[in-house]
Amino acid sequence: MRALDIAATGMLAQQTNVEVISNNIANMNTTAYTRRRPEFADLLYQNLRRVGSTSSDTGTIVPTGIQIGLGVKTAAVYRITQQGSLVNTNNPLDLAVQGRGYFKILLPSGDYAYTRDGSFQLSATGQIVTHDGYEVMPGITVNSNATGITINSSGQVLESQSGVVTPTNLGQLTLSNFANEAGMEAIGNNMYLPTPASGTPQDSNAGQPGYGTIQQGFLETSNVNVVSEITNLISAQRAYEMNSKVIQAADEMLSTVNQMK
Repeated sequence: MRALDIAATGMLAQQTNVEVISNNIANMNTTAYTRRRPEFADLLYQNLRRVGSTSSDTGTIVPTGIQIGLGVKTAAVYRITQQGSLVNTNNPLDLAVQGRGYFKILLPSGDYAYTRDGSFQLSATGQIVTHDGYEVMPGITVNSNATGITINSSGQVLESQSGVVTPTNLGQLTLSNFANEAGMEAIGNNMYLPTPASGTPQDSNAGQPGYGTIQQGFLETSNVNVVSEITNLISAQRAYEMNSKVIQAADEMLSTVNQMK
């Protein structure tokens, strides 16, 4: 009986659906988290009577045929790169990207990762780093005697010192763009790696055409909509229950057959 296997694939698909939703809800307060959406596709079909085949010697054509579906599968978990809200923190090293773009991070392996989590800090040597101590490119060091740091919308890092009227330009933070942001590989810690699906990163200064601006003293919140996620969770739970009912019905039908004499 195909219904057992078909309903089992439905239960597995809804289990994946609930897992994705639970991860979204778990990260509702994660800085710059982008919610995920599972996408499903139907499985192969068995052709009991192929559509378009001839049904007689005179050349008559079967108009619809008989195709029996074999269930559902998870096709993808899509990352929705919608802009989250910006929250004022009044921390000069908290940066948010208003628009498109990712900060470029140097990993200990020598590779580059990319993030929209701009909760940066200073290292013991004055370098601007992530909360894990990874250097933010292009590598800017703030002097220990600085009295203030200003980062403008284009990413220029300006250092103020006591007795000096004009701030010193220490460098400029750049942003990276990807043709397909959803194709980046998430590696945790709010960071992503480029893949052949995302395309190669294109670096430029903030505020240039196609690039967002940098907002100092702000952080981007998660773009998870809790009401929508709870609604999706209820729908997934009901779909899981309905698939389990199909398995129960198929089991009862097999039991009826077994009791026949």
